[in-house]
Amino acid sequence: MTGFISISVIDYPALLNEYFNKFRISQAIFSACELGVFDLLLQSQKPMSAVEVAQKLGTSEDGIERLLGVLVAIEIVDVEVVQGTAFYSSTDVANLYLAKTSPKPLHDLIIYNSQTIYPLWNNLVDAVREGKNQNEKTFGLPSEEIFSAIYRSEEEMLKFMGLMNSTWVIDGHDIVTAFDLSSFKTVIDLGGCSGALARELAKEYPSSTVTVLDLPAVVQTAQRHFTQQDDTICFQEGDFFEGEIPPADLYILARIIHDWKEDKNLKLLKKIHTACHPGGGVLIAEALLFENRRGPTMVQMFSLNMLVQTEGKEHPPSHYTRLLTDAGFRDVQVCRTGKSYDAILALK
Repeated sequence: MTGFISISVIDYPALLNEYFNKFRISQAIFSACELGVFDLLLQSQKPMSAVEVAQKLGTSEDGIERLLGVLVAIEIVDVEVVQGTAFYSSTDVANLYLAKTSPKPLHDLIIYNSQTIYPLWNNLVDAVREGKNQNEKTFGLPSEEIFSAIYRSEEEMLKFMGLMNSTWVIDGHDIVTAFDLSSFKTVIDLGGCSGALARELAKEYPSSTVTVLDLPAVVQTAQRHFTQQDDTICFQEGDFFEGEIPPADLYILARIIHDWKEDKNLKLLKKIHTACHPGGGVLIAEALLFENRRGPTMVQMFSLNMLVQTEGKEHPPSHYTRLLTDAGFRDVQVCRTGKSYDAILALK
């Protein structure tokens, strides 16, 4: 392998240094979100000095100036120096994604990564040694009860639902348009959480009836916190693992399969196949590995995250094709969206 590495890289490990320090960039963004930096700059009518930002947010001047400096360096905050004083303003990217009131807010996703995922990753060494999630060590909850950990309080449930909502506000359109789904008139999003992906599908296919089926506590929380005035989707309480699955033309499993072991997933898919109308199908949304296991890097990271948090892992398309075929489905199609999540459609 050394024959393919340039002398300059061997002499100075710039790329390795960049990798070592990326957690600091994550923490800078996490901290800025938690402090409300992006909200303040979005709402401000003019650029603000570090002194003004510190006064508004109740932070130290020195600390906020250093944090803003990092945000400028990674190009999500802008700066202009006037007569020796730095004035900070929000960039278009920060305005679009990073404030609570942004048009496409990633704020909830960032907070979940900061307050839930990051602590789990502090125990990555133990996860690799033991081959199991670190919910017990991190949160004091049994490793076998995955969603008891994820939904351990109403606050934590809201964080997770906010994460899922942010995910599908950004990636949902690509999933529901990966294939032509117009022939499926009744659609059930199993484990559809806040309903964000279901809303994207309902917007794209207005003649279809779209229902989110999830646990009672999740449905009730979604109806309290995530419903929209123009909603056309429905919510139904249920447990698709333990209870009955209503008949439909199309079932959606978005970020569900990667949570669980293969035997549990196969049992679920067979159950869906039984409930599915003839000619219907199942749409799976997951991050797909390459068949040669050389990436994508983000998907490999997602798979490692599944180790520290759940029972599952990410897979290449061939795994899903085999799983769906074993469950009785046919005509498996795969669409790589080029974004964070990909789509797989299989028919009955």
